[in-house]
Formats: sequence, structure tokens, C-alpha cells
Amino acid sequence: MELNSDFSSRVVVHSDQLEWQASPMKGVDRRMLDRIGGEVARATTIVRYAPGSHFSAHTHTGGEEFIVLEGVFQDEHGDYPAGTYVRNPPTTSHTPGSESGCTIFVKLWQFDMQDRNQFRKNMTDELPAPENGLATAVLHRDAREVVTYGHLEPDTTFASDAAGGTELLVIDGTITVGKDVLHATGWLRLPEGEKLSGTAGPEGAKVWVKSGHLPFAKAPEV
Repeated sequence: MELNSDFSSRVVVHSDQLEWQASPMKGVDRRMLDRIGGEVARATTIVRYAPGSHFSAHTHTGGEEFIVLEGVFQDEHGDYPAGTYVRNPPTTSHTPGSESGCTIFVKLWQFDMQDRNQFRKNMTDELPAPENGLATAVLHRDAREVVTYGHLEPDTTFASDAAGGTELLVIDGTITVGKDVLHATGWLRLPEGEKLSGTAGPEGAKVWVKSGHLPFAKAPEV
């Protein structure tokens, strides 16, 4: 399967307007944002766990990165409440689920295969004091990419011309980028060479941004 697999093109997905699709595991549904591959895929997805649902134990051969958007995600390593950012690099494993139900934004098969940097962070705890209406925390940085989390006060504008393409997820509030107004779970991917410039709506916004990674995009090494 290929979905939004042309990384030289601008992509906007209003994921709250997509129908939920069942996964192979009962009670776990998803909204696909981009994908190259079948059930083993380089993928970016919104995933919803019904209360009491879970996936079977598995190893992250290509790595897994996710944000808990709502509820509490759980595995044998602990509980991950909304606002948690997690990186599970290649070779890590777990049995994910949620007793109370949760929604996550997850990226699969997008790691350097030699990466072993595993961690979890409460994104809000990482934020510095705001300047000019914007507070930004660097969640992760390596030779391939930079991942940040930002709080924008109402009507605040921010911009990035980082090399290697940019990806943005609205976690809360609204952001206007060009002619597109993105609400919570709205997702934008800009190709190499296209500058990101967005303005928060009257309620402000919380955003997750990744840059530099698109030149490394490829199908999973199955």
C-alpha cells in the first residue's frame, strides 16, 4: 500500500474528517496519514485503542515513535498519559494497550537502524518560558532530524526553513498555514525547500514538529 508516499509533494490531512479503519487487533482502529507497505510499513498514523484493548507482544524492528494525544497508553514498562512523547528504537519490544482507552500519533520504520536511544518525556515539562508568544522545546536531535514541541499564544506566528523537509501535527488549538486551517490532529508535511510559516488561532495552539528527516524516507527493510 502507498499513501502520500511522494515526499517531494506538500500534503495536508485533516485526520478528524477521516473514517476510522480497523486494524488486525480487535478494538484498535486507525487513521492513516502516510504509508509505504502492508502491515509492516513505513507509516504515520493516528491510532485509537478502545478501553481494554491491546496489541500482542512485538519487537520494533524499524523503531517506533509516538505521542499520547488522549487517555493513557500502557505497556509492561509503565503508563503513558496524554502529553507523553516516546521513542522506542530498533530492537525494543513491548505489549501495548490501554485499560481506559487512548489515542496516539505514531510513526513506524523511520529510525536509523543503529539508533538505540530509548526514552519518554512529558512534553510540557520540557518547555521553557515563552518569548514573543512562543515556547519551544527540543525533544530529540540527531544527525537525521530535529523534533520539537511548541506552545503558541493566540495569533502568534512561527516559521521554519529547516533543511530536509518538515512535518507538523496540531495537538490542540488551530494553526493556519497558507490557505489551510489545521485543527487538532491536523497533519502537514512539507517537502525539502518549502518554508513552514503558521499562525495560531484565537485559542492558541500546541504543535509537534519534525524536520530534516524526509531525505531518509524509504520502504521498510523487511
